[in-house]
Amino acid sequence: MKPLAELRRSFNGPGRLDWIGLRPARKAGLTPVENVRITADGLDGDHGRSGKRAVTLIQAEHLPVIAALVGRDDLPPELLRRNLVISGLNLTATREFGLRIGSVRLSIEVPCAPCSRMEQVLGTGGYTALRGHGGWCCSVLEPGVIALGDPVCPDF
Repeated sequence: MKPLAELRRSFNGPGRLDWIGLRPARKAGLTPVENVRITADGLDGDHGRSGKRAVTLIQAEHLPVIAALVGRDDLPPELLRRNLVISGLNLTATREFGLRIGSVRLSIEVPCAPCSRMEQVLGTGGYTALRGHGGWCCSVLEPGVIALGDPVCPDF
């Protein structure tokens, strides 16, 4: 039997960057892009915050769960106001190691709590549907350029 420390570092393989969205101004909608430069302050062209909330991400596998909880067939990622959608990797399990997307290194800081606008966007229960599924806020450890399809893996 493997020791717990070894199990915690065991991933099936890399994940993938599936979607990138930028918010040009506060309360503006997100615009999908194919690539973006990430600086120490966050994504170029995004109205996000610097520091612990410089980049927000959500796991693609949670989108159908959130959609089901609000009675929708599907859920476009731009409605959830997160910058990056990652598939194929348990983001919660990478929290203790950080994350590498291409050459960019991120530190996973805090859960990305839903805002009250989710009730308006998703309808009744939208805020609650995102609780526990809202993704993560990250700080930037090493800037660079990322693009759709880039591999995403724990930063051991």
